[in-house]
Amino acid sequence: MSFHAIHERWLGVHLTEREGESKRRLLQGHGHAEKLFLEAVWFPAFFELEGLAPEYEIADFRDGIRFLDFAYIKNGLRLAIEIDGYRSHAAETSRWQFSDSLMRQNHLILDGWKLLRFSYDDIKEKPRMCQQLLQQFMG
Repeated sequence: MSFHAIHERWLGVHLTEREGESKRRLLQGHGHAEKLFLEAVWFPAFFELEGLAPEYEIADFRDGIRFLDFAYIKNGLRLAIEIDGYRSHAAETSRWQFSDSLMRQNHLILDGWKLLRFSYDDIKEKPRMCQQLLQQFMG
């Protein structure tokens, strides 16, 4: 079965399990960069999408909600995966957004999450390096 068929089925399952803001976020947040990560990095590294949840909702340290680009939860492991584009995560970020992003990451770690971040450029231009990093992490 092709990646595209597996991806469509996987995404459909997650969409049927969601409602409200969580469903809206999945429809809007799972875009080009996230799909490229799955197609160029995750799927070639592991040949499946099982255990991986897109736009995963978590409680935030200020009693709100936030979304991880991906969460991998399996065998007691909680891995947060973030895909960062340069423009939206660096070039056009305000000082407040920059500080908030760092504090969010700190709280994820304090809450027991492992965290891996990938730039869009590395996913696009160095997918094998990203695959190897994930494989190394998984052991």
